[in-house]
Parts: sequence; structure tokens; C-alpha cells
Amino acid sequence: MHFRDTAEEAAFRAEARAFLEAHATPRTGTDADWSRDASAADPATQAEFVRRCRAWAATLYDAGWAGITWPRAYGGRGGTPAQSVIFSQEAAAYDVTLGFVGAAQQLVGPPLLRFGSDAQRERFLRPLLRGDEMWCQLFSEPGAGSDLAALSTRAVPDGDGWRVSGQKVWTSGAQHADFGILLARTDPERPKHKGITFFIVDMRSDGVEVRPLVQATGLAHFNEVFLTDVAVRSDAVVGDVHGGWAPARATLASEAGMIGGAGQSSGYDAVLAAVRAAGRTDDPLVRQELARVWTHQRLLEFLRYRMQSAILAGRRPEVDPSVLKNLFVAALAHRVETALDATGAAGMLDGIDAVDGGFWQRQVTGQFASRIGGGTTEVHRTMIGERALGLPAEPRTDKDVPWVATVR
Repeated sequence: MHFRDTAEEAAFRAEARAFLEAHATPRTGTDADWSRDASAADPATQAEFVRRCRAWAATLYDAGWAGITWPRAYGGRGGTPAQSVIFSQEAAAYDVTLGFVGAAQQLVGPPLLRFGSDAQRERFLRPLLRGDEMWCQLFSEPGAGSDLAALSTRAVPDGDGWRVSGQKVWTSGAQHADFGILLARTDPERPKHKGITFFIVDMRSDGVEVRPLVQATGLAHFNEVFLTDVAVRSDAVVGDVHGGWAPARATLASEAGMIGGAGQSSGYDAVLAAVRAAGRTDDPLVRQELARVWTHQRLLEFLRYRMQSAILAGRRPEVDPSVLKNLFVAALAHRVETALDATGAAGMLDGIDAVDGGFWQRQVTGQFASRIGGGTTEVHRTMIGERALGLPAEPRTDKDVPWVATVR
């Protein structure tokens, strides 16, 4: 987009570049970059990665560069979607990332900004934006993933609060989280979408147990979370009691867009560096795949900009978030496989013998998490068919039936 910068956007780009030059070092595209350690399986490396992500969040916040499109009243910059894209473009050249700190900001921020109370916004948004507090999303369950509204975690009244019991799964970053946004069923007699409440839960509460789910990469990105009679205060309800599906939808839309627009250490520049290191830049077939990587990256930026512009203007986005999410998944698979293929036979090696410390092997193996996180590719295809293409909805015989009747 920068070849279309207005004078104001060009000035913003220059200001962003000056800030990054003063506070970060250029990305090398090698294993010397700490921002690539999100895929590291070593616990010490992972802990250091999280620490540096939080430190970068604090640097952005303290310098006025955090939450570019967030309101100034809650620590943001009050800027435009175009400015957010520009900053992401400039930051991609530097060895920095927010990691799951940034993901949590985009998951938690929208529902709190739109549905949270003044007290909730004052208490939680600034520490979230600065990285002082970590968050996770307690939505999916073993029996409620693709059909999230079928969730069975229960919250029952308890004096001036609630008691929550149930199991969540595929919870990213739960092992680092201070708080979680939680969906629980508060009225089983209502249809499944209408008896759900959206809560904020303290992850240090008695009765919260986090169990890691180790992936093929050796990394426990996902977790199971067991909740046993967890006390939640009444002022931890976001929005209306039994009306949690509205803030949940805000989270899910932001999540799909966040995944679709996520900055990656495996972006075009990193793929190009891998191809150059392999001496394959003169291969016409490899060059063709590099062109596709570049095109996918720019298309994702443009679509993300369009979606953010509509949301901030109070319009329904012309770009369905599911389109963005599925395009990101396809683009990710293509670019990491392009980089690994360029290394030739060496791509079969692992560990200390692997090229670039095995970074691209881990990227190829880890790509499958993106097909689950934020809703499976297949579920998003269904959403695209119904919402974007206007195809007939799939039959839903339990939509208006009390939830309790569906589980008897």
C-alpha cells in the first residue's frame, strides 16, 4: 500500500520508521532473530520469547505506538486502519513481535470496548495494551468447537457471583495468562445461543487447572483448561447475563481478522532470505512461487485494511472475516513450503543439522495449528458460503430448541 501513501500517511510512515530505527534492530531472517522463537520447543527459549514480547508491548505503549486504532482514552493512538497497516509494514523489517500478547489484545479488546462496563474498560484495557497482563480465550470445548454455541460449561448463581465448572480446549497461551475471557451456559432452558454469558475469569483462581497439549513441533501452544467450581464475581460479566453470544461474535470476528492479518516471522522477506541462502533466486519456478508469496502478503494487507476501515466507520465489513482467515491459512502453507522446498534435500534434516536451525521445518509442521485456531478451515468455508455468497444455510434443527433438550 505504501506506493499510494497520501502526504499524511507518508509523514506517519516516516515517523514510524524513525521510532523503529531508534528502538529495534533490523530483522536478519536467520535464527539470530529472537522474534522467530515463537516456534521454539525449548522451555527456556519460549519463556524468553514471551518476556521480550511483553517488553516490546511496554515499549510501544510508553512511546504512544500501542493500539494504533484504539481510542486514546484507553491507551491507544486513536489512529486509522491505514496507519495500523503502515506500522505493520515498517515493523516487519525489524526483529520485534508482540506474539500472543498482540493476539490477546485483538481478542479481548473488541468485546470490552464494545460491551464492557466503564469499570471493566478502565481496569483491564491499559494493562492489556501494555503487556502487563496476559489473557487467553476460554471458548472451545471437546464437544463444542465447530458448533461453539453447543458449549456445556456451566455457570450457576452463587450469592453475589457465579460458580463455573467445565472443560475448555485448544486454549492458546493459557499457561501464561493472568485472565481469560470465558463463555459459560447460565440458562440451559433457553436455546443454545441465548443462554450463554460472557465472563472475565482470573486464571489464578482456585479450581483452574491448565494442561498443555504438545504438538508435533514439540511446542505446547494449545492447552486444555479444567474449571472446577471456580468463583467468578458478578462484575466480571461482560454485557448482559444470558446475552453472551453478542460479545462472543465480536471476539470471533476479530479473531478471524486477526489471524488473517497476523504478522509473521515467515513473511515474504524471510522466504526470500531462505531462497537466497539456498542459491535458488535464478530458478524461474522458484521465482514464480516467490511472486505468489509477495502477492498473497499484499492482498492480505489490503483486505485487512478494508475490514478495519469498515469496522471503525460502524459499517458491516465488505470483506467477510472468514475470507481473510482462510486466505491466511492457504498463504501460510504456501510460503513456508516454498521456503523449505528451496533448501532441497537439506530440508529433510532436523535439529542442529538442519538449515537455519530447523526453523522452516518447524514452520511447515506447525502450520496445521492455523487450520484449527480461530475455527477450522471447513467451518469458515461454510460461513463464506452462507454470509458472503448467500447460499442456503445448513439445516439446524436445534437452533430454537432449549439447550437442555439437545443433550438428554
